[in-house]
Amino acid sequence: MAEQIVATPEIHEYVRAVSLREDPLLAELRAVTAGLPGGPAMQVMAEEGQLLALLVGLSGARSVLEIGTFTGYSTLCMARALPPDGVVVTLDLDGRWPAIGADYWQRAGVAERIEVRIGDAAKTLVTLAEEGGDERFDLVFIDADKAGYGTYYEAALGLVRREGLIVIDNTLFFGRVVDPAVRDPDTVAVRALNSALRDDPRVDIAMLTMADGITLARKR
Repeated sequence: MAEQIVATPEIHEYVRAVSLREDPLLAELRAVTAGLPGGPAMQVMAEEGQLLALLVGLSGARSVLEIGTFTGYSTLCMARALPPDGVVVTLDLDGRWPAIGADYWQRAGVAERIEVRIGDAAKTLVTLAEEGGDERFDLVFIDADKAGYGTYYEAALGLVRREGLIVIDNTLFFGRVVDPAVRDPDTVAVRALNSALRDDPRVDIAMLTMADGITLARKR
């Protein structure tokens, strides 16, 4: 039986060379984000943005919820993959970062598909449920503060439709999840969610050892 190969730097370079389709607009936004404090660590990999766009298309999504905007790279990837009448509702605590992405959304011709909500994500998720009821989104992408992951996942499960998809980023969290000596609140929260997902009968799951760990959870 074949085992998973070790992803060496050479393998990463090969995969990027033969599969990545990052265009100049996305590359420019990535470069701008990389110059911000914490930017390289906080933005998604280009390959992950491409995967998100593919998942939006494969799922036939028309409505996407994103928890954690930052500068809007993943927002742009998903908005481009939506039909013209689709929408990405994206949440962030601080309006400074989505404001950086807004120019790129406009230049890409998808700004009208993107709705930004600024404020505490947990409270905004309650508001979204009150406004539109449960099961209003086709796909949810979670990539915000890790200590809130349990709360965000439970809210997402209520807001996503049956057979809809929840995508959770950073579920390997820089490898810290496998080090028992690491007990900071973020790592503990990611570990707890990973364990809960394994045993959650409400979803089917797959954890991908891509980027910083990506978990796919399909609502039953």
